[in-house]
Amino acid sequence: MQRVLFHDTIFGPIHSRRLGSSLGVNLSPNDGKICSFDCLYCEAGFNAQGPGTTGFPSRQDVRNRLRAKLEELKRENQPLDVITFSGNGEPTLHPEFAGIIDDTLSLRDKFFPNVKISVLTNSTRLHKPAVCDALRKVDNNILKLDSAIEATMRKIDRPASSDFTVEKVIEQLSAFAGQGIIQTMILRGENINNSASEEIDALISAYKRIKPRSIMIYSIDRKTPDETLRAVNHDELSEIAARIERETSIPVSVA
Repeated sequence: MQRVLFHDTIFGPIHSRRLGSSLGVNLSPNDGKICSFDCLYCEAGFNAQGPGTTGFPSRQDVRNRLRAKLEELKRENQPLDVITFSGNGEPTLHPEFAGIIDDTLSLRDKFFPNVKISVLTNSTRLHKPAVCDALRKVDNNILKLDSAIEATMRKIDRPASSDFTVEKVIEQLSAFAGQGIIQTMILRGENINNSASEEIDALISAYKRIKPRSIMIYSIDRKTPDETLRAVNHDELSEIAARIERETSIPVSVA
């Protein structure tokens, strides 16, 4: 079974194809996975591997570890573009997520004031006011929408809650108009193809409603737990991006 990727709370910096030199923050356990999705393509593996034994790192531990790493990078004059919340699950599930964002902003301003703060979220916690308030504070609020067709979203993302629906999340994403960045994974697999014309039509309609600051589309770049999945090549992604940008007038990047 494919297992979790990250065994530390603070990891990197690593090179992100979308964000540059990125210092990662993993708010999930370092020996297991906690996520409100169970995506077929998740690089950290399926949720069936279990949550591990270490639990969520405490707010104080995250702050102390981040401070120590930023001090080290500053002392060694290492380049840094972004501090990115991702890791072995959904970062906004952490019970102290909002406070950790405040701590991160303070440390960033002290050590690397020009560095951006990014959060990669699957959009399942947008019904929580504290989570939304925290997401509005970061530089890159990157929100997932893999399909605007309910059946396809459920096949790809496999949300834990039946209450999570495409219609609800599009409405919630619209609250970040002009500030949020929508991230969409484009892929193919057994009975799955969200690069199909009707899928892109639905996404375009959703993007128009959401009115994000920008859109990121990308495809598989590493091993996935569902081995039947296939990447969409860069040329085809570029064609899809051009169509989306043409029909929405929203900037679209391809990774």
